[in-house]
Order: sequence, then structure tokens, then C-alpha cells
Amino acid sequence: MYRKFATIVLAVFGVAAMSQAADRAVLVIHGGAGVIKREMNPGTQKAIRAALTKALEQGYAQLKAGKPALDAVTAAIAVLEDDPHFNAGKGAVFNHDGKNELDAAIMDGATLRAGGVANVHRVKNPILLARSVMEHSPHVLMFGDGAEEFAKTQAIALVDPKYFWTEKRWQELQDALKQDAAGQHADAEKEGHFGTVGAVALDKDGRLAAGTSTGGMTDKRFGRVGDSPIIGAGTYANAGCAVSGTGWGEFYLRTVAAHEICMRVSEMHQPLKQAAEYVINTEIPKLGGDGGAIVLGADGEFATPFNTEGMFRGWVEQSGKIHVAIFPGE
Repeated sequence: MYRKFATIVLAVFGVAAMSQAADRAVLVIHGGAGVIKREMNPGTQKAIRAALTKALEQGYAQLKAGKPALDAVTAAIAVLEDDPHFNAGKGAVFNHDGKNELDAAIMDGATLRAGGVANVHRVKNPILLARSVMEHSPHVLMFGDGAEEFAKTQAIALVDPKYFWTEKRWQELQDALKQDAAGQHADAEKEGHFGTVGAVALDKDGRLAAGTSTGGMTDKRFGRVGDSPIIGAGTYANAGCAVSGTGWGEFYLRTVAAHEICMRVSEMHQPLKQAAEYVINTEIPKLGGDGGAIVLGADGEFATPFNTEGMFRGWVEQSGKIHVAIFPGE
């Protein structure tokens, strides 16, 4: 009788613990700023909203089970990397030479551990490799062939580069090359710098994490690396704040945007939304850049500022309700 009673009590407490984990947990994701309204037909919108929802469900399942924020971030981003609608993983854009160069980073706010990879060509899910860099090496950032050699030691899935080929991205490159030939490279660069996926999460223990993954910029040259894999620029997390950026990477690098937001929140004690709005919608545009970000605080407050026509984004609040959005005001 006692054993049966104890089993019932443990079961009740187990359910209560899972409920408490879900109540506190928050997950916010993005699939890139720079949305162009004329390209958003009903079918495309439906597919993108479905993918965002799936990523939120996969990531939030980790939090609901009491797993750390890092697991939620990794799970959500991996879903978006596998979907060709986003400029990361399967949907990565092409560089000037017709190749895909993938970047990713992840950071644990509780410990300030971080890992990143840049210019990899065969890694199916760069976010998984970034996490392995963080957890299984003494380094923070690995690049190119060396990063892929490390991937082999970690049993990270490598694929034939043809895996990343999509008609849409290939045509975007052809259009950019035509603009190059017509002497309009600056215009092509401005139109091609958007596209990234990312996630920030708060777990039941109050720990924050952030991650970002991207295919970079269409028609990019000379081994260019943007802000996404650079800790402090496109990705950052500490005990009080987590950020993943999306936009024109050069400006996020120059402002160290993700770190700047978190310092305003953690050290200057600015309201989270005010800090995010200032960096994304004042500081970066002042220099000529644009884009967006997702920002999450240790109290569960979050912000999704952007200054483009739209930003693919979604969140699961502490109530557990899922929201997805593309355009302003949603």
C-alpha cells in the first residue's frame, strides 16, 4: 500500500514539475529579416508559417521536458536548417562561385561557453557542429576544411554539396550575376544580405541560450564571413539576456550588436525592449545597415525588433501558446 501511495505521489510531483518547467520556459525563433512582400504569395506564407510552427514545437518540447535551453535552441534551429525556405542549411544561398558557405554559432548564457563554425560546405546541420565545437573542443570558432575535419571526429552528418542546391537560390545567384555584369553590384549586395535563422530560449532553471545559422550573402566573394558565427556580433547570451540577429552582417559586426544589446540590459539595466529597439532600429540604421533580432531576458520578457518589410519569427510564451508572424503588427 505504501509503495503504491509513493508511486502516485511521485507521479503527481513529476507532472507538477513538468508543468512548472513549461510555465517558466520561453522560446523565440526567427527565420530571417528582409522579407519582400511581393514574394509572399499565400502558398509560400503557409509553408513558412508551418515550418516556424514545427521549429517552435520541436524546441519547446525540449523545454517542456525540463531540458536545458541549449537543447531547445539546437532543436529549433535544426528544423529550420532542414527547410529550404530559409537561408540556412538546405536553403542556403550561393556565393559568387556557385558554392554554399554555411556559418553557425551557439552560446550558453549561464557559463558563457560558445562555439561557432564558418564557411563549411558539407555539414548538413551547422548548428550541431557549432555545439560540438563548444562542448568537445577547447576552441570557440572553427573555419572551412578544418571545421569539417573536426565534424568527422564528432560523427556530425556530412553531405554531398549537391544536397544544398535549390532552384530558387540558384536563380537568385544568376540574377545577382547579371546585376554584376551590368555594373550594379552594390544593388545586388543590398538585396542579397538578408537571411538567417536563429533561436533564443529560457529554461526551467532560468538559464538562457542563443543560436544562429546562415548561408550568408548571395553572390558573396573572397571567403566573406558575416556576423552570425561571431560571438557578440550576431549571437550572444549571458545570465540576463540572449540575442540572435538577422540582417546586414557587416553592420552587426561593426556595432557588436548582440553583445551591445545584452550589455544595455545586464549592465546598464535598460528595459529589454528599449535596448533592443535602440541597437536594431537606431544604431545600426544610423550606419546604413538594417535587419532585425530576437532578444530574450531572464524574466521571460522578449522583443523581436526589425526595420525591414517583415521578419519571419515566432515564439512560445510562458503560457505555452504558439505564435508565428511575418509582417509588422502580427
